[in-house]
Amino acid sequence: MLENNTRYSAEEIQVLEGLEAVRRRPGMYIGSTSARGLHHLVYEVVDNSIDEAMAGYCNKIDVIVHPDNAVTVIDNGRGIPVDIHPKMGLPAVEVVLTVLHAGGKFGGGGYKVSGGLHGVGVSVVNALSEWLEVEVRRDGFVYHQRYERGVAVSRLQKTGKAKSTGTKVTFKPDPEVFEELEFNQETLIKRLKELSFLTKGVKITLNDERTGQQFVYQHNGGVKDFVLHLNKNKNVLHKPVYLEELKEQVMVEVAFQYTDGFVENLFSYVNNIHTVDGGTHETGFKTSLTRVINDYGKKYNIFKNGISGLLGEDIREGLTAIISVKVPEPQFEGQTKSKLGNSEVRGIVDTVVSEKLSTFFEENPSVARKILEKSVNAARAREAARKARELTRRKNALESSTLPGKLADCSERDPSLSEIFIVEGDSAGGSAKQGRDRRYQAILPLRGKILNVEKARMDKILANEEIRSLITALGTGIGEDFNIEKARYHKIIIMTDADVDGAHIRTLLLTFFYRYMRPLIENGYVFIAQPPLYKVRKSKKDHYVFSDKELEKLLDRIGRDKIAIQRYKGLGEMNPDQLWETTMNFDSRTVLQVKLEDAIEANHIFSMLMGDKVEPRREFIQDNARSVRNLDV
Repeated sequence: MLENNTRYSAEEIQVLEGLEAVRRRPGMYIGSTSARGLHHLVYEVVDNSIDEAMAGYCNKIDVIVHPDNAVTVIDNGRGIPVDIHPKMGLPAVEVVLTVLHAGGKFGGGGYKVSGGLHGVGVSVVNALSEWLEVEVRRDGFVYHQRYERGVAVSRLQKTGKAKSTGTKVTFKPDPEVFEELEFNQETLIKRLKELSFLTKGVKITLNDERTGQQFVYQHNGGVKDFVLHLNKNKNVLHKPVYLEELKEQVMVEVAFQYTDGFVENLFSYVNNIHTVDGGTHETGFKTSLTRVINDYGKKYNIFKNGISGLLGEDIREGLTAIISVKVPEPQFEGQTKSKLGNSEVRGIVDTVVSEKLSTFFEENPSVARKILEKSVNAARAREAARKARELTRRKNALESSTLPGKLADCSERDPSLSEIFIVEGDSAGGSAKQGRDRRYQAILPLRGKILNVEKARMDKILANEEIRSLITALGTGIGEDFNIEKARYHKIIIMTDADVDGAHIRTLLLTFFYRYMRPLIENGYVFIAQPPLYKVRKSKKDHYVFSDKELEKLLDRIGRDKIAIQRYKGLGEMNPDQLWETTMNFDSRTVLQVKLEDAIEANHIFSMLMGDKVEPRREFIQDNARSVRNLDV
């Protein structure tokens, strides 16, 4: 564990600046005043408890969501200090809750490392709450204080005796600040589960009094359990490899496992913050992994048949890895603080992984050889994919037009004004081509279902004609050639039938975009069209509705006599005018933007729906069968 420091008193609380600006510009401190910012309040309070756990003083955290959407967070840590702060003349707990950047995280005395927003957290929560109450169990007593909109309305008072230690914070988000006041259970579960993996052994409980449900998360295996969780829908090649070491005050934890799949899944964290854009810790891990595996292959003469060494992408095929580092003074790059910049961390992670993994391979030669065999096969497939790409490039260069023949392109050449509909089948494609606005809308019909890329290597993917047409039409390239700057359309709209086959094609396309063109999703280019489910005709007037619920509302409004109801099973049943008016017209259509809120959950869903294992898919269908809107059997 990290080096403990039992000194945690008022002297350790440093004051950097005041709290006045928070209520005026809350978005600067918590990102937004929407649902995302609301949930951030909970995370900040929980992060304080996690900091106590990382320092070795807390092993139990309870989160309670009350019926009125107030939240309580209780831990069994040391308790926030209550002695008088030497500079402020106030109890330290009041300084922590009312002064921005006041916390035991800056001077190096209170905590060696911390997560959250580096001391901003709990004071911001207080400022943005209608009211907040804190209860501290420390030094044999219970202390209590109440705040309203960041201002103390009572003094810190002793309210009783305590045998244990810890902190209890209850707060009610301020309706004057937040547009959304209801906490989403699933959102809270995702973060608390993630924290339980990243903070080995800590028991985190969520009690939702609104539903009467309780969820308990505790993972004594830490990030090793995290990898097992990520791979539970996949066929694995070996047990997870776990490496851990404290070096130069940086705690390095790495767990990884190979599957028989072809996709790399690597998730990295710094002080429990997900670094979605990677950084020096990821670079150190990748560099070391590539070197150690190549050294092992050369040492034991595993490379044959023209392969002299492996690239990083060969070695990471089918890899699932978690890299978690705890850094005393993390430096983040970019606006979103999602990339670690500390240069020294790269060398530390590289050294730890090199030393530990080399030893592991020598002690576990069967695992090493499985990984080498997998990587060598990937190298051969990469070479085949390279040849396929070159062939495609040469073929395109020889043709007068590189665009696929079945693409009906738009006349607009500005990608930001152009959109492409990926349509299922020639029949719907014909209607869409006739009904579209030719200036801005392109149509690409696909024949049947595209390849399931979850189960295929790049060479096989590039050999698939429908996928090749799609790649060429979009213009971005794929894999090492991918370049979002070359995207020919900034709206890519998947338009499929509202039946089981249509849903399957939509999932296949989304899997392809997620696995091989993820920046298209991350930049908000991918959409799903919403064609109507029913046409209702009454008195020669047509009404289009998009769900059973909408249908009932419409029938209540217009009456149920002398009506004709048509349920559309396919887009091809609509004539061009109907398809335009309901699904393609800029003014009247509904399209859903595909967003990547949670990469880990997305990886889990795609693996489950499109992977080899049947049982997880069956469980998912059974669990969600009641919420299916229409089932076409």
